[in-house]
Amino acid sequence: MTRVYALIGAAFVIAVGGYFALGPSEPGTTAISPLVSAAIAQEASAEVDTSSVVEMTLGAEDAPITMIEYASFTCPHCAAFSQGPYKEIKKNYIDTGKVKLIYRDVYFDRFGLWASMVARCGGPEKFFGIADLIYKDQAEWSRAGEPAAIVDALKKIGRLAGIDGDALEACLQDETQAKTLVAWYQKNAEADGINATPSFIINGQKVSNQSYEDFAKFLDGELAK
Repeated sequence: MTRVYALIGAAFVIAVGGYFALGPSEPGTTAISPLVSAAIAQEASAEVDTSSVVEMTLGAEDAPITMIEYASFTCPHCAAFSQGPYKEIKKNYIDTGKVKLIYRDVYFDRFGLWASMVARCGGPEKFFGIADLIYKDQAEWSRAGEPAAIVDALKKIGRLAGIDGDALEACLQDETQAKTLVAWYQKNAEADGINATPSFIINGQKVSNQSYEDFAKFLDGELAK
């Protein structure tokens, strides 16, 4: 049976193929295409109610530092951050109550959107574990071939995380949720001036991707204030 997954209309149809933009960006980041952003803006109007979107967070609610990460599941630099500096930040700052992390999706393309819908399918309790698997295996699932093969690879990751096939299918078929997520992304990215991934807002300051050592210096500086 052929299934049609939520594509968010023309926004991701025109983005497929060359979804990593050619343009200026900080070292270690992937630039967001102005074309994709403009297309999404048309679809994700200000009238879309995004209040149903759950913020995915880790760490103590009263942590002295709030770190917002903007990332895309199809961004190689985001995968590198996830498998490198993030793990050290989690161990030394998030798990110790110093940093509260808020993870916010950026959508370059429909594949990143599908990955996000799979990661969110297990709720907040499973989100970061599934996200870790998606980033860890990014090179495999994102190059699985045709869109149906990519969906199957993402669903396999979801099943490994303990989500049954029917639940995954329902999540991927939820067009309302897909459109809401895109509107939510657009709203957040515009508010924080996000033009590349991964990008970070730490205690209100925009910070580019960098080594763990540089992140640690910045975080220690915030803690010393």
